[in-house]
Formats: sequence, C-alpha cells, structure tokens
Amino acid sequence: MKVITLGPAGTYSHRAARAVVGEDGDDEAISFTESVTDIVASVVEGEADRGVVPIENSIEGSVTESLDALTDSDVAVVLELVTPIRHALLAQSSSFSRVVSHAQALAQCRSYLEANHPDVTQEAVASTARGVQIARDDPTAAAIAHPDTASDTPDGALRVLAEDIQDRTSNATRFVVVAPVSERQEAGGKTSIVVYPNTNYPGLLLELLEPFAERDINLSRIESRPSGERLGDYVFHVDVAAGLYEDRTQEAIEVVESLVGGGWVRTLGSYDTRHVLY
Repeated sequence: MKVITLGPAGTYSHRAARAVVGEDGDDEAISFTESVTDIVASVVEGEADRGVVPIENSIEGSVTESLDALTDSDVAVVLELVTPIRHALLAQSSSFSRVVSHAQALAQCRSYLEANHPDVTQEAVASTARGVQIARDDPTAAAIAHPDTASDTPDGALRVLAEDIQDRTSNATRFVVVAPVSERQEAGGKTSIVVYPNTNYPGLLLELLEPFAERDINLSRIESRPSGERLGDYVFHVDVAAGLYEDRTQEAIEVVESLVGGGWVRTLGSYDTRHVLY
C-alpha cells in the first residue's frame, strides 16, 4: 500500500501515517509532499492508495487547507486517527535568535514562547520536520517538533532544550485517511459530508441540521468555509456520530439533498476512530 502525507520525514503526519501501513509496514511505502492539496490529488489520480491529512487540532482548530481539499476533490474518508501532540524546543545550543516550525506548532506553543523567549523571531515553514532540518544546519535557529526528532537526526546535532511546551497538555490532532471514492464505506461510527447549499436565507442552516436532530443523530462538528463563488457564500463540513449503514443517517442525508436543489451534497463516507500514541 502506498501512503502519502505531509513531509519531510519526521512530521507528526509521518508518525500518523505509520499507523496506516502498520507496525510491520515498510516505511519506504510512505511518500511525502508539502501540500495537503497534493496529497488528495495523488489519491484521486491513483498515484497513492491512501493519503493522511491533518483535519483539526484541539488548540488551533480546523486545518483549512484540508477542508478545502476535501471540498474540491471527490474522495472517501475511511479512517480517523487521533494522536496527542507533544512539542519540544530543539536547537544546537541555547543561543538562538529565531524559532522555525509549522504555523500550527508555533501557535500551539504561543504562551511558552512569549514567556521564555519573547525576543526571538518566529518563522513559519511548511512542516515541523522542515524546521528541524533548518535548525540542524543553522546554529541560530531552533525548531519546535516531537522530542524524539532530536535523536532521529543522523548527526545528533540537535539538543532537546525543553519538552511538553504546548500551551495545553490535552493538545491533540485529528487526521483523516483518504482513499479513492470507490472505497467509500458505509460501516463506521462516524460519517462526514460536505454541503454546498448555493443559496442563503433566514433559517437555512437550521433546516439543514434539523433532519439529524429529528433522528437523534449527534453532530460532532460543523464548519463553514468560503465557497469561492461569491462573498458570503459558504460550504459546510458536517461530521455526525452515526454510520451510513443506519437508515436514520441515510434518511437525514436525503432530506438535506432535497433542500439544496441548486447546490450539492458530497458524502465522504463512514469510518471508525483509532487513537495513536507515540
């Protein structure tokens, strides 16, 4: 199985992808890109069997690039991975003038950085692993990444200056595993859909949500994103705690489809949740 995720090697996405190939899986089966859009496109085009993308962080919220990629492409979601995020400050020495990491990692450690390193420059890069690469080559740079990343560096150039520097100990990230649309599943404890009403009037959102409430289906998440068609026009991402194998779920979605005659509803599929520790 070919799996693609955010790289380079050593990212949190990489660690999540290892759960897809399995403990005995070949790490060489995992390839990398620096764009969520490219991950989804690789699955659509058949270049990869699975894509692993971050969808939501417990501190910083939704990953908008992932939501937009799922809006623009016809794929299936077949698994959800939830993993705790442990951030550490890594550098060659305690003398550094900038901290380089993914924007989400910087935001998740905002309080620590303000309290302990208020004068350093913060620089966002494509991934935590890219920040580690920069810190390995530049003694003036520090990185924020998983503490094990320091020992993973072949030359041992980086030291762990501080561990568990995230603002909240409950910091966790949800990843979804995307597959070709032909592999969409009906079995699972959760279901994701994307709804584009292509209209707007008072009470529209209530009408879209009522079919689930009337059937005692819990909405675990709803998120709006600009459609890109016009200002004030939105796409809704909805996660529900029910599977497509249940009649009530199918009935609720059918009602929603009838309400968006000028728009569309994309059902991404049902899936279960796996908790991954590392």
